[in-house]
Amino acid sequence: MTRKIVLQLSGIERQYGQGDTVLSILKGTDFSLHSGEIVALVAPSGTGKSTLLHLAGLLEHPDSGEVLINGVSCGQLGDEKRTSMRRGEIGFVYQFHHLLPEFTAIENIMMPQLIAGLTKAEARVRAGQLLDYMRIGHRAEHRPAELSGGEQQRVAIARAVANAPSLLLADEPTGNLDPETAHYVFDALQALVRQSGLAAMIATHNHDLAARMDRRVTITDGKIVDF
Repeated sequence: MTRKIVLQLSGIERQYGQGDTVLSILKGTDFSLHSGEIVALVAPSGTGKSTLLHLAGLLEHPDSGEVLINGVSCGQLGDEKRTSMRRGEIGFVYQFHHLLPEFTAIENIMMPQLIAGLTKAEARVRAGQLLDYMRIGHRAEHRPAELSGGEQQRVAIARAVANAPSLLLADEPTGNLDPETAHYVFDALQALVRQSGLAAMIATHNHDLAARMDRRVTITDGKIVDF
């Protein structure tokens, strides 16, 4: 069975200026990510890991090369269309959960759906389903401060996929968790990817978790390579 290419990077170049010095981070790199696939991005700090995620998530523009999401070339899209693409096609999970403290777990997951135009009733139903799927439905009315670290991160994952994106980008999503909780959160994330057909790229320093993913890649001399 041929899986759809969700994310494709072609000939990506990214440089940053530091005074009179030009620092080349990505040097003509190519990469493809398919539906239902989880790829671990394991790379030391300073090699371009965050830059790669920002480019894939349309938060930065490459200096040259193409970023395609579901076959759509995003390089020339204006800000409004890029925002629309991020809102509809891309979910983000970070090391820190970034939940809104004044809202409950279910309200945090409802928020991106309301922004996308769903009614409160529709958003609440989907948010409740996601919380149940992540096995924390019983914590729906609790605020972030009342949740454990693992519960907070599962709410963050549920929020990231609330609008049914095709691409999930995660930057150290278990970095603040103890090993047992990290594996539990990853289990929930992996099950979600398998069930929904998401394409996921997960940056991590946890080699045990990386070994459980479909592929492991790193960044060497400005290029993405398998290892």
